[in-house]
Amino acid sequence: MAKIYYDKDADLGLLKDKTVAIIGYGIQGRGQALCLRDSGVRVVVSELPGTTNFEQAKKDGFVPVSVDEAARAGDIIQILTQDHVQAKVYKENIKPNLKKGKALCFSHGFNIRFKQIKPPKNVDVFMIAPKGPGALVRRMFEEGKGVPSLVAVFQDASGQAKQLALAYARAIGATRAGVIETTFDEETETDLFGEQAVLCGGVTELIKAGFDTLVDAGYQPEIAYFEVLHELKLITDLIQETGISGMRRRVSNTACYGDLTRGPMIINERTRKTMKKILKEVKSGKFAREWIKENETGRQKFDSLLKAGDEHRIEQVGQELRNMMPWMKK
Repeated sequence: MAKIYYDKDADLGLLKDKTVAIIGYGIQGRGQALCLRDSGVRVVVSELPGTTNFEQAKKDGFVPVSVDEAARAGDIIQILTQDHVQAKVYKENIKPNLKKGKALCFSHGFNIRFKQIKPPKNVDVFMIAPKGPGALVRRMFEEGKGVPSLVAVFQDASGQAKQLALAYARAIGATRAGVIETTFDEETETDLFGEQAVLCGGVTELIKAGFDTLVDAGYQPEIAYFEVLHELKLITDLIQETGISGMRRRVSNTACYGDLTRGPMIINERTRKTMKKILKEVKSGKFAREWIKENETGRQKFDSLLKAGDEHRIEQVGQELRNMMPWMKK
């Protein structure tokens, strides 16, 4: 069983005399920065001038600075830029400002796991990864609750890296819900696999395949859209709230029987073999090398595939139908 930590296991006092530098004021950066500040932690924020996030940081009462300035000021440097730019930001702006006693913090292990960032031996390196977007982290914190998170230590130079990580987790409300111990390898590999095989890649291809099957068989695109895409949220909400077994007992018996008997025909042994192949490519670093090279060579494949996806017929009918549902708009 996994080790889980709560408020009683975390000493917020460890952050009393420390400054946390938040590099990147996106959704996760904003959520964590605001929670840290409300927990009494000194926070400095870095964001690019002229961006929406820069302006948001100012509205929230921060004075955004350069990465260099934030890294110099920060005792704990939390890197929350996108994966593909972290290594560049680290090498150019953070690494020159590292010194003994500082700590690097991450919310995803990609760049450590695949050695894009190689920290010096005299700094702590740990991860606090909330299992939810930054907006949810912030909302739960304000409600006196928390979002479950993961904690991992890659490098313990100070002898108290885990304690420091747990203090950070408490400052963003995570220990209210529970913080599960993991490793950088496990977090990164399971995260990438989940995105590719299920949450993003698996789900989107399943939706499009179902849509195409119905439309090619002569059914109206609008009806197909509702059946294979729109109603998916109803099912995933039920699964999230009550588990798979709970969902099966809350849909019709007809739907449940179809699930139990036809589901294994879709996700069959061939699919499971493919999933194992995807996981193997994640673990070996093949996917990471491919993604890193894609960014280094101009993202032509990425842009082409994204454009092709935008042009799928489900996107056209989907836009029209979503316009009929104003309650879905923010």
